[in-house]
Amino acid sequence: MVDVRETDEWTAGRAPTATHVPMSELPGRLPEVPTDVDPLYVICRSGSRSGRVVAYLTAHGYRAVNVAGGMQAWQAAGREMVCDGPAPPQVV
Repeated sequence: MVDVRETDEWTAGRAPTATHVPMSELPGRLPEVPTDVDPLYVICRSGSRSGRVVAYLTAHGYRAVNVAGGMQAWQAAGREMVCDGPAPPQVV
């Protein structure tokens, strides 16, 4: 899974196995996007940014899938999250 949120959002709470490549940095960091997963799941806060990234990645040959509802839905479903720092993980 690729998390395309900004660094402050990533730091506050994320899926434990996600790779962080912010949408704003994606073109320059495309080589960091995993190529060994099919499909490649893409997540953001609500699903909007990740939807745009899925379109971009698809145009570049990836089989990418938007995670519906983003990290808000991930957290609401009680899925595991990790964060940096002592506070509990949260979606910001």
